[in-house]
Amino acid sequence: MEVRQKAQILISALPYFRDFYGKIMVIKYGGHAMIDENLKKAFAEDIVLMKYVGIKPVIVHGGGPQINKVMERMGLKPLFVEGQRVTDEETMNVVEMVLVGTVNKEIVSLINRAGGKAVGLSGRDGNMIIAEKMTVYKYKGEDHPLEIIDIGRVGKVQKVNPEVLITLLEKSFIPVVAPVGVGPEGLAYNINADLVAGALASALSAEKLIYLSDVEGVKDKHNKLISTLYVDEIEDLIKEEIVKGGMVPKLKSAFKALVSGVKKVHIIDGRIAHSLIIELFTDEGLGTQILKKKAQEGGDIFE
Repeated sequence: MEVRQKAQILISALPYFRDFYGKIMVIKYGGHAMIDENLKKAFAEDIVLMKYVGIKPVIVHGGGPQINKVMERMGLKPLFVEGQRVTDEETMNVVEMVLVGTVNKEIVSLINRAGGKAVGLSGRDGNMIIAEKMTVYKYKGEDHPLEIIDIGRVGKVQKVNPEVLITLLEKSFIPVVAPVGVGPEGLAYNINADLVAGALASALSAEKLIYLSDVEGVKDKHNKLISTLYVDEIEDLIKEEIVKGGMVPKLKSAFKALVSGVKKVHIIDGRIAHSLIIELFTDEGLGTQILKKKAQEGGDIFE
């Protein structure tokens, strides 16, 4: 690439640098981007670049595959009900050990080696994420009542106390948050990282909430990428089961974040190196952007 072309690329990104300067962005980091060594390095570089052009990134990470591997080595069998990990006390100990003690510290180290100043946290630090127990219901047919299933210490976000994050951001640190909350009597709760990311983005009035996923973005009923989606279209996508699996909590979280003041949500393909930079600083972008529009009232799926 010629020097002039490189200069033109930088100049074309200038409007984005200007618009995003000083803005908070919450990034949910997960999927293949957390496993492939080249993608891990590219992610860390993207985060550091964002920081150096004036953006304030906050990272929330998952770690399901890593938890499964450790459980299997310990002779424990991972169990899931309605897509949620059954989390008894022993499993919760493993979840916290892996997410907070291993995965979180690796991400912090990657960012610091790339030139950033990252700090690892869990939702228990500073009572940042107050959790309440999640109730799971299983559908057993029209003639049967919903079955209530106890899946242990799986939680949902009841409240966010963002003070510790705000303090770190003001001091130019990059917070890296493990999705473990604190519940009644100080007990740890395992919380879906997508939901944590959305709750933090809302509490911080973030400019953007960005999900790195292992898919291109949200697909329609013809399996074609939806480049732009509005909040009042999300409910139908879920109820009609056009979207399924791991995309459902992302869209539920996106809905809540947007109606709570987050400006825009992006779901992008984390399998592409430097996908964050491509999405933020080029006209083409990647994946699906979700914008606020007048939301439909009601909708039990968002409770």
